[in-house]
Amino acid sequence: MQQDESLDTPRMDASDLYREEVFTDRRVGSIRVLTPVTAEGAADPARAVVYVGQAQLMTPAGALPLSFEIPAGSLAEAVANFAQATEQAVERTMQELEEMRRDAASSIVIPKGGTEGMGGPGGGMPGGGFQLP
Repeated sequence: MQQDESLDTPRMDASDLYREEVFTDRRVGSIRVLTPVTAEGAADPARAVVYVGQAQLMTPAGALPLSFEIPAGSLAEAVANFAQATEQAVERTMQELEEMRRDAASSIVIPKGGTEGMGGPGGGMPGGGFQLP
């Protein structure tokens, strides 16, 4: 999607259009076949057909959608390559989740003086403003 910088309005790119068909076994996942077309809707043989797999990874928090390209030259080849492409997508997703978890854990910062300098209760006193008699 291109942005019209003067209006900041999203515009579709007429030179990068695809017709979409979805195939599914209603059990494991689906394959989206993206056939390149011209702005008039005619097939564009100058560009390659793209096969995109879709599946769900079940986690304790619920289903996590996966979407991934499948290297293939035909729908039959995409079906044959679906399992391997799904495994690779799961591995990538798990690595990304682990990286996000590490980033989140390393970004937790606890100020030394409690709320010192934060303008909150405690008025900048060390230890968060609590004093024992």
